[in-house]
Amino acid sequence: MKVTVYSAKKYDQQAFSRWTSSQLDFHYLDMRLSSDSVQLAAGSDAICTFVNDDLSATVLQQLSENGIRMIALRCAGFNNVDLEAAKSLGIRVARVPAYSPEAVAEHTVGMMLTLNRKLHKAYNRVRDDNFSLDGLLGFNMHGKTVGLIGTGRIGKATARILMGFGCTLFCHDLYPDDELQQLGVHYVTLAELYAKSDIISLHCPLTPETHYLINPESLVQMKNNVMLINTSRGGLLDSKAVINALKSRKIGYLGLDVYEQEADLFFENLSEMVIDDDVFKRLLTFPNVLITGHQAFFTEEAMQQISQVTSDNLVAFAAGKASGNELC
Repeated sequence: MKVTVYSAKKYDQQAFSRWTSSQLDFHYLDMRLSSDSVQLAAGSDAICTFVNDDLSATVLQQLSENGIRMIALRCAGFNNVDLEAAKSLGIRVARVPAYSPEAVAEHTVGMMLTLNRKLHKAYNRVRDDNFSLDGLLGFNMHGKTVGLIGTGRIGKATARILMGFGCTLFCHDLYPDDELQQLGVHYVTLAELYAKSDIISLHCPLTPETHYLINPESLVQMKNNVMLINTSRGGLLDSKAVINALKSRKIGYLGLDVYEQEADLFFENLSEMVIDDDVFKRLLTFPNVLITGHQAFFTEEAMQQISQVTSDNLVAFAAGKASGNELC
């Protein structure tokens, strides 16, 4: 089965060549899927896409006209897919519902530690033979209250790590996890989580209900000097409101692995270009902001799982079977 892979980087090709089925004939494209690039999938049976590919109704219609009947998402999120349109066109959509949640959880905690102990600043100082400790004062994670919004696989993995640090955990989720409750996690309302947490970390999907979950109204409910971490979806956070909160010192530390307008930025080398996103550039000016380019998932174990599950989804479709990971 011929599969056109959009937004394919060298590491994607390496992962798929190592771990996927020989039944699949992959054709890799570095560019994102859009109305301009959709014709490049002509002649394929299926396509494979990533988080920033355009799977709107318009693009799905074009894919259907080119004979595409299967879309394999090599990610868990699907907020970029018009599922109703896909269903009406008879296009199957399958995802990778979980891939090494520990990868994202560990990156999340890594961002907390880096911001807290100023590890990125200390690293640069020592390279310049500056061994002064001025400005590097941090705090003990032990005994701090951490609020986790979302306790699915990634949120749960994050909770387990933070329990090892001796943190008190306040969580909010529509479906509380029994195992976490037995371990001593407290499920509370968002208002209580905002009011009592020293650190807040986002681990929920992007839906109409969670869009701009972090906004002027929620920020005002938080502690002064709160640490805010987002390794989930950029649209959970109103960036302009967060900038105002950084300026007022409401937010004392900000860690982002995702950004609402990241599609035009992340996964590319733009070092020789002028970035005209003024909001993003403003975020970079703050000394207490740490941004990584959507790399929380990026471990060898996660890439193996992504390629294997994606392959299984495609092979199941070719055999006329369901893999269990279908969205429609």
